[in-house]
Order: sequence, then C-alpha cells, then structure tokens
Amino acid sequence: MALIPEKFLEILGIKKIEEKELVAKKLIGSSEENGEVKEIINPYTKQPTTKYVKCNIEDAKRALEVAKNAFENTKKSTLAQRIAWIEDVAKKLQEKKEEFAKYITLEVAKPISHARVEVERCIENLKICAAEGYHILGETIPTDATFTGAKTTAFYKRVPAGVVVAITPFNFPLNLVAHKLGPALIAGNSVVLKPTPEAPYTAYAFAKLFIESEYAIPNALSVVYGDADVGSTLVTSPIPRVISFTGSVAVGKIITQSAGIKKVSLELGGNAATFIESSANLDYAASRCAVGAFANSGQVCISLQRIYVDEKVYEEFAKKLGDEASKLKVGNPFEEDTFMGPLINEEAAIRAENWIKSAVSEGARIIAGGKREGNILYPTILADVTDDMKIVCEEVFAPIVSLVKVRGYEEAVEKMNNSPYGLQYSMFSNRVDLMNRAIEDFEAGGVIINDIPTLRFDIQPYGGIKLSGIGREGPKFAIEEMTEIKSIIIR
Repeated sequence: MALIPEKFLEILGIKKIEEKELVAKKLIGSSEENGEVKEIINPYTKQPTTKYVKCNIEDAKRALEVAKNAFENTKKSTLAQRIAWIEDVAKKLQEKKEEFAKYITLEVAKPISHARVEVERCIENLKICAAEGYHILGETIPTDATFTGAKTTAFYKRVPAGVVVAITPFNFPLNLVAHKLGPALIAGNSVVLKPTPEAPYTAYAFAKLFIESEYAIPNALSVVYGDADVGSTLVTSPIPRVISFTGSVAVGKIITQSAGIKKVSLELGGNAATFIESSANLDYAASRCAVGAFANSGQVCISLQRIYVDEKVYEEFAKKLGDEASKLKVGNPFEEDTFMGPLINEEAAIRAENWIKSAVSEGARIIAGGKREGNILYPTILADVTDDMKIVCEEVFAPIVSLVKVRGYEEAVEKMNNSPYGLQYSMFSNRVDLMNRAIEDFEAGGVIINDIPTLRFDIQPYGGIKLSGIGREGPKFAIEEMTEIKSIIIR
C-alpha cells in the first residue's frame, strides 16, 4: 500500500484519493497493522510526501503463489482481451496524465516538465505493446530441407514464459515499470512487481490502472514493496521463469549468481561516451551534450559522462559546453522552467561531490559547476581529465561530465571502448566515412550518430553488452525475452 498525505492533495489538484483499498485483496502487500511503515521524503522540499508499508519475505512468497495460480488463466486468455487491457490502461493514463506527472515530481523530484514527458512516453510505450500483440508470431519450418529430414507439417509458436518478476529503479519510476509490465502481460504472463522504494505511490497508482481495468485478468499483477530480503526471495524462488531487472551492476551480479535456471534480463547502466570530431557542428554538439549530461540530474543509465574531443577543437568546444551549462535552470522541480532538480538524496550528492574533489586533486579543472547545495549538485564540467581518474572509469550517476582531449578518431575509439560497460556510445561528425566506421568500431549495444548517447526511443531495442547487461528492452524485444518458443511437428 502507498499513501499520499492530505496536505499534498491540493498540490496534486485531487479532491479525493481512496487510500485504503487494494491493500491485500488485489495488491499483494502488508497492512499497516503488521508491516513497517516507511515515509518518502521529497529530495527537494525535504518534506514527507508519501508512505508505504514494507512487505516481508512471507508477503513475497504469497505474491509468487498468487502469480503462479494466476498464470493458469493468463496463458489461456485471448490475445484480444490482453490487447484491450493494455489499450485501456493507456487510455486511463492519458486521462490522468497530469496527476501522474505530479506523483513523479512529488516522490523523486524530477522537474515537472520532464515528468510530463515520462508519462507521455509511458502512454506511447503501452500503445506500442498493444500493437506488438498482433505480431507475436511463429513460423513454418521445411523439415525436408536436409537429406536426413522428412516431409512434415512443422512450425513453432511463441508462448508465455510463466511468472515474471519485475524489479525497477527510481530514475524513471513510471516508464521503466511500463517497459516490463506491458510486454509481460501482453504476452500472457503473470507478474510480481517490486518497484523502487523511492516512488511507491507512482507504482501503486499505475498498478491500479491495470488491476481495475474491465479487461483485467484476476491476480495477474501483484505489487510488493521491500528491501533486499524481499528481492532475494523473489529472485531465488523456483516459481518465476523470468527475472527482469533494471538497476546497479552490483545487484545484477547477485541476481545472475542466485537466480538459478531462469530467463534473466538485466539493464545495468553504463558509462556513456561521445566523440566530438573536428568537422562536427560544435554549437549543435554542445547544446545536445549539455542535455545528455545533465537531464534528470545525470541519473540516467545512458547519461553522457565522457566526452572525447579532438585536440583541434578541444578548447572551443569546452567553452561552448560551459556556456550551454550556464543556461540551465537548476532548483525547484515544481517550477515549469526548471531543467535540473536535486539528486535522489544527499548521500548521492555528497558522493558525487567527493568524486569531483578527487578528480581536481589529480589534475582536472572545473570549467562549470562543482558546487553543491544539499541534494543539489550544479551541472559540472571537468576538463583535462585523464584515463586513470575514477570519474571516467566508473558510472557517476550524477550531473558530471568529463572532457578528454584526443588526437583523432582512432584514439577516441580506443579510449571509449576501454571500459567494462557498453550501453550506448555516440559521435558528432560530418564525415560519412567515420560514421560508418563508428557503427562497426564502437563496442556498445547502441550507437548514435550526430546526437547524444542519451537518446532513446521506446520502440527501439535497448540494452548493452559487457557489464551493461543481458537482453533487450523495447516492446517487441522484451516480448521475445518474456516468451518461450514451442516447436511442433505433425507427421
């Protein structure tokens, strides 16, 4: 259960919220009488905004049993019902778009204009999932194509995998939930969702749209809140067939070691980089790089963290990027023109500040930002960064970007690829030959030409290599992750 205190209803523009329903009947979770109540503090106002009741190990086991039983119905449901279900949720979300944007800003302090974009993306994501339902297809196989074969009627079909455990992070508390629920449910699975504890009401309100839909399959979706013990229970249980996780590399490693024989899909972040080649449009590149580095306070898996700049244009580009950063409004996420709000908590801000101090002590220079006020770390650009500095080796997850001078394309590629991560890389250049080479040379799950590596369209396949993860998101590709191939032969 997740609640919003009465004093925030006016902020949301909502006259009434039914807070007490769906505690144990439809959303699987503890009640206030027997569970620990946790408060969520808004990262900007430092005031309590929502609260939730933590689930325990027994709650997690109960949710899994409910999902296991529900799968008997979800796998037999018609595709028409599931398509109508997802379309209905998209329609209801469209009607409540502004409310959901405010939920996001209340809980994680994402600037309200950016929160609205997240809600819009979520709606689009659901519509794409519904449309992909028509394309969950199989294929006939010519079994007489080999001399040892024979003429038969042979084909394969995709079938739902089973129970899906979905674990989601705080940085996109609505759309990343949709990236898991939409594909899982349209494919005919049942789901246990463990959303981020930083945004419990956003997940609660979204889950209600699914559960209360007239097309809902009973008990197909359960929600549990909890810490590592709940997550471990969900992952190690023999009931789930699919574990879909977005989060840190450290937790991703634990999941791969403890999940057992299951389908595991991991989106574990990265250390996104771009190369500014000497022929690039520097004004355009600087404006886009400022967005890529500082959107959502750098709390994005594909946030631009490393910029390799050709030495011929290094100083010119550094100045232009600094000018772009100075234009960004930082502060109150409830104000329409705010571009960047606080980090999720002060611990994260202090950690990032210490990384900056460490880099400066090793020879880097600050050309913009570097200042912290509570949870807010101002957009920071570091120049003269070298390969051995921690700030370019690890994922920062903060509004910090490093400039590294290189002698040209070959050196840039070598340095970009010299990373344990490989989510998305990009390059700015007007040279077609280098564009074609970059597509082949960049060791990443995604390559973007003449834009930032932070660019993502929800319809595309999205995921990384190396420590950045396993599997792909995007409705079509996530459906493949959450289904099994069943092969049939008729003689």
